[in-house]
Amino acid sequence: MAQHAKTLPHDLGAPEFVDRWRARALVIGAIFGALGIILGFLAGDGWNHFLRAWLHGTMISFGFCCGGMALLMTQYLSGGKWGLLVRRPLEAMTRTLPLVFLYFLPVGIFGMSFKQLYLWSRYNTDPWGAWKQHLISATQAHSIYFKHPLLNPVTFWCVSIFCFASWWLYTHLLNKWSLQRDADTAPNVPYWQVKFENLSGFGVVFYTLTLTAVSIYWVMSLDVTWYSTVYGLQFLVGQAYGVLALVILTLIGLSKAEPIKTIMRITEQHDLGKLCFAFVMLNIYLAFAAFLIIWSGNSPEEIPWYLDRVRGNWGVVATLDVVFHWLIPFTLLLSRDLKRIKGRLAVCCCVMIFARCWDMFWLIEPNFKDAARNLHFSIGILEYLTVPVAMIAFWMAYYFTNLKTRPLVATNDPHLEEILEPEHAHA
Repeated sequence: MAQHAKTLPHDLGAPEFVDRWRARALVIGAIFGALGIILGFLAGDGWNHFLRAWLHGTMISFGFCCGGMALLMTQYLSGGKWGLLVRRPLEAMTRTLPLVFLYFLPVGIFGMSFKQLYLWSRYNTDPWGAWKQHLISATQAHSIYFKHPLLNPVTFWCVSIFCFASWWLYTHLLNKWSLQRDADTAPNVPYWQVKFENLSGFGVVFYTLTLTAVSIYWVMSLDVTWYSTVYGLQFLVGQAYGVLALVILTLIGLSKAEPIKTIMRITEQHDLGKLCFAFVMLNIYLAFAAFLIIWSGNSPEEIPWYLDRVRGNWGVVATLDVVFHWLIPFTLLLSRDLKRIKGRLAVCCCVMIFARCWDMFWLIEPNFKDAARNLHFSIGILEYLTVPVAMIAFWMAYYFTNLKTRPLVATNDPHLEEILEPEHAHA
């Protein structure tokens, strides 16, 4: 019996249950935010850990927002039917940039002005004097002195503000032109393809450079002696890893109702699962390659960064990071059937998002003197279980709000007709 092509429903907006998602996210954010504030008062070092955990939540939220922008531009360059599914969720992620900027402000203000996070900002004016007083090591004093043109409060703020302004311009154009293309009555497909490709081609390169800059300032410079030429690229791949998992989770949830129920075929779901698998492999390749090069070089200037993260029980965290980040997703996504079953693929994506949060904890906390090679339980360290959860929950609520503001399907997409065709029996 011949199968007929499906048709889009009249209402292309997000279903009503997205409002319930937002309400739950707000409740979770309020509960965990209150717990984080309480822990700040209870623990002697609670407020220091509160700020470190705030940086953790900022980096995860930033990764979803601007990583979504990078993946959106990558999709415009690569093309394919999968873009019709992911475009609206990715656009909704990019429109959360104002909240991410608000998250960043306490990092900049308390990290720089109050000098709570960054050692180089605390001893920026006289590192050798701090060394003579035994406040920092000779290696740290040397690094602060010679990195002063790069690591100083003025360049920190200038680079950060410039990057946020640039990202806002790109997110504004991507979202504005997307609506204009949908409103085009022609529709002029080649014109819009070239327009988006021209913006995205330079945009991907530009974002890679700006991401490298802010990852150096916001995270890598927590350890002033550390340097890595692949650091920005690791963040870029890690962001795509987390963003893709979140997009798939969103689509699986939305597929319970129209219009995603109509356009999310098993074929496209399987393709998104394969793309996830590719990022899992690339992520572990970069991380292992960086470790292997430093391990084989065995340079006294480089190995302390890893020693801080494998000694004093940090080895357990590092091992679990490999398990969560690579072993579990790799094993699951090898299965063709798993990528085609929504429930199982959703579990895999949840593990991947958790792995991003776990990895960020491993990157941030050992930079501080009281934690390096000395992982121990304290009330303060529980802030990592409360503050980032609250921040991500509030970000998710804002994301769901943006998801409701636009149709979930780009009606002038050239792949729309193809994705509405019935799947073949062998697909």
